[in-house]
Amino acid sequence: MKNIIVTGAGGLIGSEVVSFFARENWNVIGIDNNMRADFFGEKADTTWNISRLKNTFENFNSFPIDIRDRAAIISFVKKSSPDAIVHTAAQPSHDLAATRPFDDFDVNAVGTLNMLEATRLSGLSIPFVHLSTNKVYGDAPNELNLIESEKRYDYGDAADYDGIRESFRIDQTKHSLFGASKVAADIMVQEYGRYFNLPTCCLRGGCLTGPNHSGVELHGFLSYLIKCNLEEKIYKIFGYKGKQVRDNIHAYDVACFINEFINKPRIAEVYNLGGGRENSVSILEAFDLISSISGKEMKYEYINENRIGDHICYISNLDKLKMHYPSWGITKDLKATFVEIYESWLTRDK
Repeated sequence: MKNIIVTGAGGLIGSEVVSFFARENWNVIGIDNNMRADFFGEKADTTWNISRLKNTFENFNSFPIDIRDRAAIISFVKKSSPDAIVHTAAQPSHDLAATRPFDDFDVNAVGTLNMLEATRLSGLSIPFVHLSTNKVYGDAPNELNLIESEKRYDYGDAADYDGIRESFRIDQTKHSLFGASKVAADIMVQEYGRYFNLPTCCLRGGCLTGPNHSGVELHGFLSYLIKCNLEEKIYKIFGYKGKQVRDNIHAYDVACFINEFINKPRIAEVYNLGGGRENSVSILEAFDLISSISGKEMKYEYINENRIGDHICYISNLDKLKMHYPSWGITKDLKATFVEIYESWLTRDK
């Protein structure tokens, strides 16, 4: 039986990766010390998800190791003898990073370095998949020619229609401190690939979502929005008239791509991973869709100030990813994803 280490095992992507590889009969080793609850409070606690996974899969176990603890991580990875590593653990909020910059950088940048060095010391053939973010591009996508319609912004030039490519610049732009720490991690993952010939990839995610997301206001766009609708709470829109656009990808489709990469790894690759144009939606459009599912009107408050470094319109161009892995594709459309999240909040102990 093959061994796979998954950091952030209780989080959205981590738990989906755990489930995927456990079903594929891998021995799945989770690392998760529930830092999400420390960052965002008890409503973001992920221990429920770890418990769910342990009760579901006999071939899964999780350990509360802090990825900032270099000696512990190096020792643990070596003892675990992994055949692959998927690194999803992170501080994911650019709002929170501004108030806790040391924690943000230590988790995102230093924690990733610790995982990379632990991997290198354990074996140079181990595929290493890193969950990066589209925030590595900072707010440079806002410089593109954009057009405004009734409920969304969109790209005005035909060349940009399919979205942001991996060649888009990542410097000379405002990232937020979170974006900067993720840039450091992203570049380090690439460098370990190029310098040590380690099979690595950075997945620059758009809005990664799904029913196992512990969505809160500072992180978890769709999950939190849908929860607000269900509980008839006020959702705060921060700037851009609520017309800001994101492409959303279900965590299952992310896990499927990770499997493709592990089966056919490449060196130091970078992929923009999102739902693409077909799964893109603005906040106002998301209000309409969830209301059509729940039958409840969305309650919201508009704040005429956007979040620092926020994107006006971001759609992931999936051409490179599909060219390298043509058997992969989106299997969960936008409405199906909304329904799954909605039904999850109905049954979850909130």
